[in-house]
Amino acid sequence: MSRAHQYRTRLRWTGNAGSGTSAYRAYGRDHAVGAAGRPDLLLSSDPAFRGDPARWNPELLLLAAISSCHQLWYLHLCAEAGVVVLNYQDDAEAILTEEASGAGQFTAVTLRPRVTIAATSDAAAALRLHHDANAMCFIARSLNLPVHHEPCIVRADATDIHETLTSRI
Repeated sequence: MSRAHQYRTRLRWTGNAGSGTSAYRAYGRDHAVGAAGRPDLLLSSDPAFRGDPARWNPELLLLAAISSCHQLWYLHLCAEAGVVVLNYQDDAEAILTEEASGAGQFTAVTLRPRVTIAATSDAAAALRLHHDANAMCFIARSLNLPVHHEPCIVRADATDIHETLTSRI
């Protein structure tokens, strides 16, 4: 049985400096996006494209969505498998390749989750579950680019097990 979920946001451009888009340099790239019952996120374009470096941009949001989705699935799968996660952080990175025309696309994403597990948890299972989380992540499954994983599993007793896992979608 499949279920459909619907999401809605509202985006408002806030970068009209008085003359609208009368010229490429005449307007700001600032905008806000919100959803019912949630605070607005203040966004701009990447500074390379005349954006405000103090604001989030769509490229960062996509990377954050991939990283967040992976983490949520990973924690869920660990809980089901009896792997006790004590700490999780991810230093994610994405590559955007811009063409001469100005068009571009993300060409790769690498997630680098560093996960601390309880001393009694199975480190091999903790490592393997990253692959399973990637297979389940709604965001990663929706992309047409590779999402690589370089997880590091650390036992609370300080035994460091480090292995690289790469997945292609």
